[in-house]
Amino acid sequence: MAVKDMRKLSLLCTVMIATIGAGPQDDLLRARQLYNEQLYNLAIDSAAAARRAPQLADTATLILARSLLERYRKDADAADLATAKIELQQIRPSGLSSIDQVELVIALGELLYLDDQPGAAAEEFDMALARVDPRNPGARERVLDWWASAVDRQAQMRAETERATLYSRIVVRMEEELRRNTASAVASYWLVAAARGSGDLDRAWNAALAGWARASLTGDGRTRLRADLEQIVVQAIIPERARLVAPAGNATQAGAAMRAEWTALKQAWAEP
Repeated sequence: MAVKDMRKLSLLCTVMIATIGAGPQDDLLRARQLYNEQLYNLAIDSAAAARRAPQLADTATLILARSLLERYRKDADAADLATAKIELQQIRPSGLSSIDQVELVIALGELLYLDDQPGAAAEEFDMALARVDPRNPGARERVLDWWASAVDRQAQMRAETERATLYSRIVVRMEEELRRNTASAVASYWLVAAARGSGDLDRAWNAALAGWARASLTGDGRTRLRADLEQIVVQAIIPERARLVAPAGNATQAGAAMRAEWTALKQAWAEP
């Protein structure tokens, strides 16, 4: 059994024992913990129990709705998405802490995104980015990724001639983010993806090279960042850029040269 699975099993046993005689505040704390552990069914049950206390109802409903959204992402049950929408509409922002008010905005953005409204979702995530706690870089990275994903999906739904403007928005935002936080794995990736989406393949190529080197600064995000960069460089940027720089039929040779350069860079920046 994997370590992560053992941890979840241990938490499940703890929850079952602690449930006996638990009060609403205990139910709320347990719902948060279960949500963070991605045990969404149990989080929903604990949140439903906690919101029987009127003073906890809004916070508990937020956790319940977010658990439904995450379960929808996992299982694609349309009933979960519909129920999450109903639950979110019942929440009074005044009944939430300042942190949970931001989480409510994020949840609304996630709901819109999953409901195929990426433009509206991007507006919510943009609002959340302005309010997310700067002392919590993990939360900011998560919202930044949601925002870029929403704008990217919005661009994919537009005519090709209209996409460059949207991708340029992502480029500008990621440039600003990297100036603020050089260690942002999300910004390092989306700068590459958005430069490619806007048609600037040279910028995408150079940003990918820089991003691979910069990955060593991103801590736990380095493995995923480098995997994402590897995929977009090998599958998209190299073949597209090769056709651009060698239109006379030498794209194969140009692509081979770029792959060699990419491999050399990865070797030079291999983990010690």
